[in-house]
Amino acid sequence: MDPLRRESVGQAKGVVLEIGVGTGLNLPYYKPEQVERVEAIEPDEVMLRYARERLKTARVPVTLTRAAVESLPFANGSFDSIVATLVFCSVSNPQRGFQEVMRVLKPGGILLLVEHVRSKQAFTAWIQDAIVPLTKLLSGNCHWNRDTTRTVADTGFQITFERKIHSPLMPMIMLQATRS
Repeated sequence: MDPLRRESVGQAKGVVLEIGVGTGLNLPYYKPEQVERVEAIEPDEVMLRYARERLKTARVPVTLTRAAVESLPFANGSFDSIVATLVFCSVSNPQRGFQEVMRVLKPGGILLLVEHVRSKQAFTAWIQDAIVPLTKLLSGNCHWNRDTTRTVADTGFQITFERKIHSPLMPMIMLQATRS
């Protein structure tokens, strides 16, 4: 995951919102020559404690806030870039979450996303569907069978780049999208 994190996060510019900072694994990859500051949200207090410990690895100013993506505590058009890494699989209402992302992203701003997604192979998708009740319980509400690319597009983002990362049971995408 580190190369994917480095590549995706390394494209963030300006004032950045990181959705689901988790334990703070992305924090070292923000480039001070490109990023003014990072506002990072996380709904889980335990994860935020780990992220606070990782703040020292950040090379840019970072503010941590306990919040869920479905109800962002920021004004409309606040951010130049929004980063999410392995987050939307566990969001209770991903459509609402992406609507909030759209709201707080400046026009022309960029969404940088890395997610595991639903397989395009019917048998693998069937296995994913069968295992989701278990992944929800054991992996923080993870729905690894979501069609996140479609949700991003349905929200109104313009997808400018998508890389499919193949894996037998857990395909992933790296995606960039802009707000028109």
